[in-house]
Amino acid sequence: MRRFAPSRLYLTAAAVSLGLTAFSVWCTLRWWPVSIAAILFAATSALIVWLVTRPVIELHRDRLCVGKRAITWRQIRRVDQTGWAAPLVLFLTLEGGERIRLLYPGDADTSNELLSHIQQHSVGALINGIAWARIFGDPQEEQVTQASDPPVRVRILTDDDEAEVERLYQQLRTAGRFNDQEK
Repeated sequence: MRRFAPSRLYLTAAAVSLGLTAFSVWCTLRWWPVSIAAILFAATSALIVWLVTRPVIELHRDRLCVGKRAITWRQIRRVDQTGWAAPLVLFLTLEGGERIRLLYPGDADTSNELLSHIQQHSVGALINGIAWARIFGDPQEEQVTQASDPPVRVRILTDDDEAEVERLYQQLRTAGRFNDQEK
């Protein structure tokens, strides 16, 4: 089992935002245009506190638990990413067509780890519209492909450049400035 709880950085951000809200409210009593900043800080504080209160996400061998809700891996038919990486926002489509928004307020590394685990465990799902087997591959299919395909040589230099490199190599070798010993 692996637990993903909201990052403590959001608690710090909430405390700072609440402090700035209180300071802005105090300044509003002296000069009313500061009320705009107070409203913005209050909205930011509310959003950050809401993120901190998101439920813990648990990954088990056979299921994904979001708070008190358990979803088996085979129920997940589609995993769609949004542009948000930290906090991580995903859309999970389940067997019956139900679509769930999964929100994880964590740092970028932990969010990427959670995303990776969810994508790897959702074996029967489409990952951003692409079949799971096409992304992660079928181990048996991979072995057959490697055995039948000869290695492809990528050409970086033209024939003239290769000849020039070979000529310079031979010049260095005959001059004794190139160590040709095997390691």
